Amino acid sequence: MDRKEELLGQVVEHVHKHGLIGLTLRPLAAAIGTSDRMLIYHFGGRDELVAAVVARTNELSVAAIGAMEPAADVRSGVEALWRSYRSEPLHSCLQIYLQAAATGLIGMEPYRSVVKETNELWYAALRDYITACGAPAERAGRIVTLVDSSLFGFHLDLATDRPDELAAGVADLAVAAGAIAEGRII
Repeated sequence: MDRKEELLGQVVEHVHKHGLIGLTLRPLAAAIGTSDRMLIYHFGGRDELVAAVVARTNELSVAAIGAMEPAADVRSGVEALWRSYRSEPLHSCLQIYLQAAATGLIGMEPYRSVVKETNELWYAALRDYITACGAPAERAGRIVTLVDSSLFGFHLDLATDRPDELAAGVADLAVAAGAIAEGRII
């Protein structure tokens, strides 16, 4: 492994523990045992480092989805996705994505661009998983759009104290996704 890859792995690990918001090079460098100059040398600057972290985190997320065993049906697949969203490594990866996406929504770069790029890979991984769970290819995109947006919303709601409501919402989502897959909702 070259030094840049080694540093990126250390930075990703640090960001998973401490978050992306407020990340500055000097404290980050000190925390991982290097200098801010070394980070600049390898990544060009903070923005390029952030883009690399978000892209690597998305690679980890896509790999986690790719490693999931397909469920017996779409409804069970949605429920399995939710369990994965709440477990490692996806939980930490999604936290980083949400921080980057929120910052990108207000137009800040490189967040906006890197989130847009990673969305395509993430969407494809979810589409492949939902299809492997039995969704017809022609309905998989519609299901993924519904499921992905909803599960991200539920993921954000984890900060609330309403776990029973969240569980009911996920169950309703799973039923709706299953109904779309089966053609009962057009």
